[in-house]
Amino acid sequence: MKPKVVGFVFARGGSKGVPRKNIRPLAGKPLIGHAIDIGLASRHIDRMVVSTDDEEIAAVARRYGADVPFMRPPELATDKAPEWKAWQHAIRAVQDESSGDFDIFVCLPATAPLRAVEDVDACIETLLADSTVDLVITVSPAHHNPYFNMIVLDENRSARLVMEAAGVTNGPIARRQDAPVVYDQTTVCYAARPEFVLNSTRQFDGRVRAVVVPPDRALDIDTELDFQFAEFLLQQEQHRVPWPHSRGHAA
Repeated sequence: MKPKVVGFVFARGGSKGVPRKNIRPLAGKPLIGHAIDIGLASRHIDRMVVSTDDEEIAAVARRYGADVPFMRPPELATDKAPEWKAWQHAIRAVQDESSGDFDIFVCLPATAPLRAVEDVDACIETLLADSTVDLVITVSPAHHNPYFNMIVLDENRSARLVMEAAGVTNGPIARRQDAPVVYDQTTVCYAARPEFVLNSTRQFDGRVRAVVVPPDRALDIDTELDFQFAEFLLQQEQHRVPWPHSRGHAA
C-alpha cells in the first residue's frame, strides 16, 4: 500500500525580520505559494496543509491549493514558541480529522523558495528506504569550517579556532581542503515519521539522515537582503544550474 504523505507549511503572521514575509510577493508569487507549489508537484505528497494563526495567510494558502483545516493557537505562533510544538499540534490536528493517521510528515518552510521538487522527493525516499530512520533533513556544503576558519573571541578579543576552543582538534590544519567536511543545515525540507515528532522534543533525539542539496537551492530568507538575492536568482533563472548532485543524495 502506498504510504500516505502529508506536506506542511508553517507560516505565522508575526514575522519580525521581514514583516509579512510569508505572503510577500517574490518573483510575482507570495512566498508561501512557492512552498505549496513544490509540495503539490511532489510525486509522493498527497496533500498540503498550512498551519497559521493569520487569516490573510490562510486565504492565500487556500488560493494556491493548500488546505487550512485548523488555525494555530496564539501561544504556538509567537517568536519564542518552539516550532517543534507547532509540528506536534499540526500532526495531532490532522490525525483528529476524519482522514485519520498518515505515514510521513513533510515540512517545507516558506523561507526556502529556491528548493527543487527533487530535493523534497529525495528526503521522502530516503525516509521510506530505511524503517530505522526517524527524520531526514537537508544540508548544504558549508562556506566556513570550524576546523579551519571559524573563530571565537574571548573576553580580551583574542581569537581561537572554534574546535580548538572546544577542546576538539585533529591537529594543525594548514589547508581548507585538509579539514573535515562540514555542512550547514538548511530549511529546504524535513521528512519525519509522525510518531517520532509526537514522542520527541527535538530533531536529534532520533536517528537522523541527511540529503545534500546545492547552496543555490538552499537560500533561507530571513532578511531584506535575502529577499533581494532570491528575487535576482529567480529572475535570472540561475537557481537551476547543473550541480554534480542535482538529484539530491543522502549524506
